[in-house]
Amino acid sequence: MNMAKKANKKLTKPALTRRLKKIKLLSLDVDGVQTDGGLYYTETGQQLRKFHVHDGVGIKRIMAAGVAVAIITASKTPSIKRRGQNLGVPHVFVGVEDKLSAVTGLCEDLGIELSEVAHIGDDLNDLPLLQNVGLAMTVANAVPEVKASVSYVTVTEGGNGAVREISDLLVKAKG
Repeated sequence: MNMAKKANKKLTKPALTRRLKKIKLLSLDVDGVQTDGGLYYTETGQQLRKFHVHDGVGIKRIMAAGVAVAIITASKTPSIKRRGQNLGVPHVFVGVEDKLSAVTGLCEDLGIELSEVAHIGDDLNDLPLLQNVGLAMTVANAVPEVKASVSYVTVTEGGNGAVREISDLLVKAKG
């Protein structure tokens, strides 16, 4: 089934809950989703990011509910791996240009289908993955092309608790 056509329609709350119940893996972009998209540089050129603590609690709650979590980003900054380690996320992929292939490989390793994956992405490089997963989601401040192609857009902007918003919905749907 072509998930791109299915994803164009925004889901009602009951339909979203039904879809969330089937999710076994939540895949998360970093910049613009877990962060506000801003990049900070020190005088020595070190790149810094700000993560929201509420998102971290949400990620831990998702894993405690039995849903696998993956962090996947094109960025190669070591702080992303450190964030994943601090949260106990076992699947952290940095420097990924083809997110769809990376998540497809992870699904094979975990023995799940792409239809059992939810992805939260905010920019054009997320579209191939968003168009092929069971539940495509984005943040309030995503680019228009992504907003138009997903089934759910958060009320909250990326980096300000948007992941927590989705994690709370996911945990509630899982009961």
